[in-house]
Amino acid sequence: MKSVNHSVDEVVVALTDGAKEDAHAVFGVLRTAFACDRAPDDVPKDVVERRPTVWLATFDASHPGRKPGPARLTAPLTATLQGGYSAVDSMRRTLASVFTVHDVGTAFGDQEEEIQVLLESR
Repeated sequence: MKSVNHSVDEVVVALTDGAKEDAHAVFGVLRTAFACDRAPDDVPKDVVERRPTVWLATFDASHPGRKPGPARLTAPLTATLQGGYSAVDSMRRTLASVFTVHDVGTAFGDQEEEIQVLLESR
């Protein structure tokens, strides 16, 4: 059986509990600083069903790019970041440079961690 190995520089970001415009703003901030598996014109969409919506994107934190500019959220948004320790830390610092970041929870593994944060506009 073949195992799937993800790079320790890869971070999966899941956004929940917010509007699609806020998800787009957060992904835009992260896309400024890191390569992403989604194109800039790939805008999050609402789901018609009455289930919670989760927007996902994968970022490569190995070569940070430009410093993101300011961004606003219409309401707090929950973000879950999963990946290698330094990559997740780099991504959290980038988010904290634009938004107020409240730590909600953390899970540690051998080579990866998962953190959950609440993002708010400054």
